Parts: sequence; C-alpha cells; structure tokens
Amino acid sequence: MERMKTYLLDFHLEHDEDEPDIVISVGGDGTLLYAFHHYQHRLDKTAFVGVHTGHLGFYADWTPDEIEKLVIAIAKTPYQVVEYPLLEVIIRYTTGEKEARSLALNECTVKSVEGSLVMDVEIKGQQFETFRGDGLCISTPSGSTAYNKSLGGAILHPSLHAIQIAEMASINNRVFRTIGSPLVLPGHHTALLKPVNYADFQITIDHLTLLHQNVKSIQCRVANEKIRFARFRAFPFWQRVRDSFVSD
Repeated sequence: MERMKTYLLDFHLEHDEDEPDIVISVGGDGTLLYAFHHYQHRLDKTAFVGVHTGHLGFYADWTPDEIEKLVIAIAKTPYQVVEYPLLEVIIRYTTGEKEARSLALNECTVKSVEGSLVMDVEIKGQQFETFRGDGLCISTPSGSTAYNKSLGGAILHPSLHAIQIAEMASINNRVFRTIGSPLVLPGHHTALLKPVNYADFQITIDHLTLLHQNVKSIQCRVANEKIRFARFRAFPFWQRVRDSFVSD
C-alpha cells in the first residue's frame, strides 16, 4: 500500500480519501465490497480498481507485482468506465418507523431468526408463491458467482440489467410448494417479500448482517445507481468464470 502511494505521489496524483475519483482496493473481493459500501454515497463520481493479494477475484484483476504498471496506467492512460447493476433493498416496518434502504453489490439474504422462513413472494405486484424453507438469496449479476452459485443459481453476465432470486432448502411436499428454481427478474420488475407469521429476520446486505424486527415487507429491485469500474485493459467475464471454477 505504501509503495503504491509513493508511486502515485511521484506522478503528482493527489491522495484524497474523502472525495476520490478512483478507489484502489487491495485485498480480495471482500475488500472491494467494504470499499463499495464506504463510498456508495458518491457512486456517480468514483470508479473502483481491484488489486488481489490472493486468488484471482471477480472484482480484483490486478496483482501486487503489477502495481507499478497500474500506477502508470492511472497516471497516463484515459480509462474506460464499466458499469454494473446494483440491488436496491427497501425494508418497511409494521411500527411505522422510517424504511431502511440499502444497496448491495453482491446479494441480499433473508433468513428467519426462529424456524423456517415463511414469506409471500409478490412479483410485479402479483402473488407468485408462499415460500417455506431456510431462506432466500437475491443477487446481482456480478454477485451471481458468489453465494447465489452455491445455491444452484445461474451465472449472469454483469452487463444484464437484472436480479436473481435463489432458494435456500425450500420445503416441497404434498402440502407446500415453491417454484424450486432460481428466478431472473428484469430491471422493470420488483420482488416484494411479505412475512406470513413472523416479523423478525436476519438480513444480510453483502458482508453486513443485521437483525430486523417488526418487518412489514422487503422490496428488491435493480437500483437506479450503478457501480463504476475503471478499466485499463480487457477483463473478460467468462474467462474469469473459467479461471475461477473450471480450469486447473
């Protein structure tokens, strides 16, 4: 980190932690998630670059031995901005308290604090199903390779303006029935989760986990905001998928 700062200052680039044009995340995808949430109030002004110190990440494509090359690129090269969609989550409460709005880069998960999760799922204002099971995962296309994939969800290219709903161990028998497969919703469709018989839930937004009580509904849709990545070279998504999951 200090070496990178020195290089950047040598090129007369200003270090501004409060209002950066470019945020360089050094670590892994988790580090970039932290950086995204720290700067989510200025997504239209800040672009992100990831340097991975371990395994190749989906957001971090530079290696520590390429730091000098990256700094020269930042200082000398006009960069391409690539935008990925985000998930907007709005939680409303039965008590009338102010709704909570969050943005997720990867996913939101919903689990019951006690027993099975029982939720009415509405899509575009119409009842779709009553879900019973361990929980639900609502992911962005760029987050589709994370928790969503481990739940059997599809991998979506991050250029798609969509969100995906994947089930966690749904209950399916003669009495209870769910769709049993992931759902991909386009940008103009909204999913609304409504508690059936319990109102306290463990809800995660990326790496952040909170207990929400007296929940009336959880609204999920593609956010108006997007995350911006500064690209200085090609970073093919399907090659990243192959390198992460298929190749030796």
